[in-house]
Amino acid sequence: MSLKEKAKLQLRKFDVGDRFSHLPLAKASVLVPLMVRDGKLCVLFTVRSMKLTRSPGEVCFPGGRREPTDTDEIATALREAKEEVGLCAEQTEVICKLVPAIDKTRSIVTPVVAFIEDSFQACPNPEEVSDVFYVPLDYFIRPSKYKVHQVQMLGKGVPVHFFEYDDPERNTSYKIWGLTAHITVFLALAIFGEKPTFRIDYDLDNLISSSENNFMELYNITRNKL
Repeated sequence: MSLKEKAKLQLRKFDVGDRFSHLPLAKASVLVPLMVRDGKLCVLFTVRSMKLTRSPGEVCFPGGRREPTDTDEIATALREAKEEVGLCAEQTEVICKLVPAIDKTRSIVTPVVAFIEDSFQACPNPEEVSDVFYVPLDYFIRPSKYKVHQVQMLGKGVPVHFFEYDDPERNTSYKIWGLTAHITVFLALAIFGEKPTFRIDYDLDNLISSSENNFMELYNITRNKL
């Protein structure tokens, strides 16, 4: 079985379907694009344009808030990816929706994981995206440059991962942290099933239930703060 097929098999075990779609908070989605490059599973990231008022210059996934015309979380993620990097729905194979997260605007953010065509060439929208790059997914299990900060989010202590990746292709260093790092770490754990070289806030033997419990705890705190 190929690396890609093994990853797809693992990811389908973590598909949450519509389990959290009914929750009454603002909704957003991100597309988490995967590709096999040089025999390694890699993930695509974008760098937010400096023209943006919110989080300019930060590394993230293509994504954004749900629009009234979006039929579901997947539609939001695909629409945003088309707008931001020129990725067409026909160039993607959506595999699953992972357990959501809650961002600093108190929105529920659903990660939609998809494999993209090997031939895909990003066409960044300069109004939204200043750069596109790839990182091997196993870097988020065994990083060479990593630190963590414990922060209070809605009264709950949560670890915030900070990764620094030196891209040999571009001779550029990228900082991946916050919600983007949180999603990527969980993706790496789901696919590889390995204990990382840093502390995580999950029970690796019960990754699905522990991740859902973490989310629901944060969700309930968020609801009670409104």
